[in-house]
Amino acid sequence: MSRNASLGALFTVLAMLGFASMDAISKLLVVNYSVGQLLWVRYGVFCVFAWLIVRRRGLRASFATKQPAVQIFRALLAVVESAVFVLAFRYLSLTNTHAVAATSPLIVIALGVLLLNEKAGLGRWLAVLAGFVGMILVVRPGLRAFDWPSMLPLTGAFLWAGYQILLRVCARTDSPDTTLVWSASVAFIATSFVGPWQWLWLDTAGWTMVLATAVLNALANYALIRALDYAEASAIQPYSYTLLVWVTILGILIFGDWPDRHTLLGATIIVGSGFYSWWSDRKAATSATA
Repeated sequence: MSRNASLGALFTVLAMLGFASMDAISKLLVVNYSVGQLLWVRYGVFCVFAWLIVRRRGLRASFATKQPAVQIFRALLAVVESAVFVLAFRYLSLTNTHAVAATSPLIVIALGVLLLNEKAGLGRWLAVLAGFVGMILVVRPGLRAFDWPSMLPLTGAFLWAGYQILLRVCARTDSPDTTLVWSASVAFIATSFVGPWQWLWLDTAGWTMVLATAVLNALANYALIRALDYAEASAIQPYSYTLLVWVTILGILIFGDWPDRHTLLGATIIVGSGFYSWWSDRKAATSATA
């Protein structure tokens, strides 16, 4: 592995640790505070972070886009997706939530074919099918009393996949800086319609944890940006599955949530399917350039 690829992998692993830590703290906070309040603070800090990132280019220039409607809808989709996952943490363990959420790259494959006319061979479709088998093992509908919170991570996974599809659409005409400032600004404006009205004043510990989630979110996003400076998205994609490792460790250490065998098996199948899809894509790309 080249030095640049190694740095890309390192930044990706650090980003996943940041996201996992943010989610663990969010799980502690959502017991006492509203989802809207938590996201309002998170996106407020992220907004400042995004503006600082693009300051050299200029804020007005960064907002220039050929697809304002798509940028707005994509950012709003990300807000709803974040809210769904934070709400899921109130009812489910970190590991179960993220095991189901790990199906999102496989959902992207299916949506890419249906919405963007992308090509997918038999191997990729088998990976999608296997991923959903793994998801069923984690959720286990019919094997236990149905509870609606178990559907939250799957809903979030579909929303996140839709967000990534729209991200590809935006990337056709807009720069990463443009997408970044639209993401942060629209999200902050949207949560400003909810957060203040659900506000419950925080104590010192509450403020510390809320600000910690906001800073972790900004740093994790920055780490991903840095990772893409050193390596292609396809090269670092497998390392994003370390998120599942981090949340499992934090879930055990902080909440005492030991994943059961069905969750472990399902998560293994989901991650394995994702790796197979990635390997299949790399093999196809190599064959095409040979």
